Amino acid sequence: MPYAKIAFALALLTPAGAFAATADPGEVQYRAILKELVETDSTGATGNCTTLVEKVAARMKGAGFPAENIQLLVPPDDTKAGNLVAILPGRQPDALLLLGHIDTVNAKRADWKRDPFTLIEENGVLYGRGVADMKSQAAAWIDTLLRFNKEGLKPKHTVKMALTCGEEGGGRVNGAKWLVDNHRDLIDAKLGLNEGGNGEMTQDGKRVVVSVLVAEKGGGNFILEATNPGGHSSRPRPDNALYSMGRAMDRLSKLEFPVTFNESSKGFFTRMAPIVGGETGAAMARLVANPKDADADRIVSQSPLWHGMLRTTCVPTMIEGGHAANALPQSVRLTINCRLLPGDTIDNANAMLLKAIADPELTLIKPEQGPSPVFPKITPQIMGPIEKASKDQLGGTPVVPFMTTAGTDGRTLNAAGIPTIGVSGMFREPDGNGVHGLNERYRVSVIMDGRRFLYQLVRSYAEGDL
Repeated sequence: MPYAKIAFALALLTPAGAFAATADPGEVQYRAILKELVETDSTGATGNCTTLVEKVAARMKGAGFPAENIQLLVPPDDTKAGNLVAILPGRQPDALLLLGHIDTVNAKRADWKRDPFTLIEENGVLYGRGVADMKSQAAAWIDTLLRFNKEGLKPKHTVKMALTCGEEGGGRVNGAKWLVDNHRDLIDAKLGLNEGGNGEMTQDGKRVVVSVLVAEKGGGNFILEATNPGGHSSRPRPDNALYSMGRAMDRLSKLEFPVTFNESSKGFFTRMAPIVGGETGAAMARLVANPKDADADRIVSQSPLWHGMLRTTCVPTMIEGGHAANALPQSVRLTINCRLLPGDTIDNANAMLLKAIADPELTLIKPEQGPSPVFPKITPQIMGPIEKASKDQLGGTPVVPFMTTAGTDGRTLNAAGIPTIGVSGMFREPDGNGVHGLNERYRVSVIMDGRRFLYQLVRSYAEGDL
């Protein structure tokens, strides 16, 4: 019976909401990997990365990948923060590293429309925690290594894959940093490929650019404290600590750091202006020419992503306070998460925050200044294979280097001397696809295009000149 007929028959038997069958036999393995990744809880609150990497190791061995080339590495002081390193030996010892974190941000089932730990396909869209950040790409790394091994590929360069825990925090040991500090030889490479290079697409599914992450913001968490003697709630007082914090939060909502370009962001907006076109593209060009152009800033900053690329940002993310429902609060603490542009400092952010808060009765505690970020040098040697893969697999969508407003484990590897960029060929919609939020999703077509893109890209680097 031809495969297409078998696939059609299986589709008829697939229950509603399940991961639908595919007519492409090459995608079956990938879909099974992705399903296992998403349906194994790896959050910091309720999950276990070690359980997940054990499943991945078993799957890879079952598919014929040599057991001696797979290592499970678990920090002794965090037994749920397991990592996996798999190695496909090349003809030369220098290596290409495929880096991917397999932990995810927490997800409360009660808040989601669907079970976050069940991979559900509806109307050509896959839902599940980690689908977009970054289990679809991690599944592509696993799938690619298994395909190379099955094909008997002996690449010019050794290909290494590190699946790590702790990138999202949640109390877990950061696997990338732990591997650098304790098993550097296993992950050492001339080039690392990581997450963060998510392409941009319009809401109706039109690809805009293939993004290549070449720089990251820094930053840290400030703590703002309001203290008060408190007292019985039946005797209200005007200096209520919650009132003080509420007024400070209102003033913080109006804080805007100035537009500041660096080499990465200036190059990004310069390239994006003609691609975007129209009023927004013209505003990008004007803003590059004059960072103080308020009207251009207003237009470009309608995109939360672009707004964050243009400036340092500080935003309240958590609040805690009070000790009883019938008592005036004695203390309130506000966490303010700041994302600093390269070159900006904690001291400058501290000064800007104090000016905005404008209340000497409140106490602002600043984090320590971290080391200056290190970024890889972007060469035609690096960009060429990406541009070729985009031409072959993504319809020639323009390739544009950019600076992420978030942070990745690439920062750790770059600081350790392993040049690392972020690229996936998987496109996110303007709202960010629910990453770190509710009902995280990816279009099936986006994932499968990205899978083909990444296979070609990894093979090009592995067989080319690093």
